[in-house]
Amino acid sequence: MRMLPGRFDLDSFFDGFMNATPTDNMKCDIYEKDGSYHIEADMPGIDKKDLSVEYDNGYLTVKAVKEDKEETNDKNFIRKERFYGSMERRFYVGDIKENEISANFENGVLKIEIPKETTEKSNKVIEIK
Repeated sequence: MRMLPGRFDLDSFFDGFMNATPTDNMKCDIYEKDGSYHIEADMPGIDKKDLSVEYDNGYLTVKAVKEDKEETNDKNFIRKERFYGSMERRFYVGDIKENEISANFENGVLKIEIPKETTEKSNKVIEIK
């Protein structure tokens, strides 16, 4: 699976490798619209202060931490499915101007907009000598 057209997404290589990986808890939609790439990640129960988005060397990294604040000592769980802990996703986005990346977090959904690369491709005939 590719993250963005023409770019290889390494983190999808390991999808399904082990059950309940931290990336299973950060479901994302990735699409192209209005000359930009968009990532929308569902993050229920995450506070904005516990969320970070970083760009480094062509990779966009989304990190989140969800702490279990509920006392569980007096509970006998039959099943516990809600995730607590830290999770992280990395996306290869290439060399872009980091100041043009924008992020918004509202109602448990993180929305990131990444400008498409604007380098023009040209075809040039190379003379063979």
